[in-house]
Amino acid sequence: MNVTIDKNSGYCFGVEFAIQMAEDELAQDEMLYCLGDIVHNRMEVERLHERGLRIIDREQLEQLHDCKVLIRAHGEPPETYALALRNNIELIDASCPVVLKLQNRVKHAFDASQRQNGQIVIYGQPGHAEVAGLTGQTGNRALIVMTEADLDQIDFSRPVTLFSQTTKSTAGFYHMKQLIEERIAAAGGELASFDANDSICRQVSNREPALAKFAVLHDVILFVSGRKSSNGKALFSVVNQNNPRSYFIENEEELQEQWFENASSVGICGATSTPMWLMQRVADRIEPVPVGA
Repeated sequence: MNVTIDKNSGYCFGVEFAIQMAEDELAQDEMLYCLGDIVHNRMEVERLHERGLRIIDREQLEQLHDCKVLIRAHGEPPETYALALRNNIELIDASCPVVLKLQNRVKHAFDASQRQNGQIVIYGQPGHAEVAGLTGQTGNRALIVMTEADLDQIDFSRPVTLFSQTTKSTAGFYHMKQLIEERIAAAGGELASFDANDSICRQVSNREPALAKFAVLHDVILFVSGRKSSNGKALFSVVNQNNPRSYFIENEEELQEQWFENASSVGICGATSTPMWLMQRVADRIEPVPVGA
């Protein structure tokens, strides 16, 4: 079987930076705490667990004192830093620079909106770690929208400032922007009071057109990603739209023989949270498969 791994897939620089920081700390200490999964990929979390990385939740963080805790690339709200100060916790901050810049923009926009009776709206996945960090900049007063039904939270007679979670779909963001503009017009509001900010990471958004081209070059596409990955879901939809013989898998154990019937080429790609070693493992499993199996 002719198998090609997409050279543009794999970790974005933010995730790569966080994992490198974790590995550097673990080279000095036998154990390191991490607040939440360091990356939305079960295989990588398990690999780092074997090296001593221990995933904790917020309740467990509150019980810790006098230790080190890694902040992953998704970033954290201000209360996490305040808690670390109270409990004498040393934070190893691996927050992605793109996320930190966005947090700062959201904070400034929120402060300005308070003077104008405005609203901060974030296009993102409720409960996602990055979204929690962003809403934390507003005292958790930002409105989170994912679907058209979520727009019912917004008062369209008041100013609206829209941002996006950095890993969301570009098409999804602009669709949401259009829906908000239509709602403002229907409510008799002023479009001039609507400020839409495309804050999607360009390293993420640039992968969409590249993946669309990659998907049509192969008979079968295997998209490797953790099922918790918001970015994985967005990128897989791009792949699947361009090649209906696309399959979402977490690892090589999920491969099914019938997927490769009448196929001579397979393309392997993944999310910004998918390690290259995992895509290679999938490739190694299917390369011996006969053409047209």
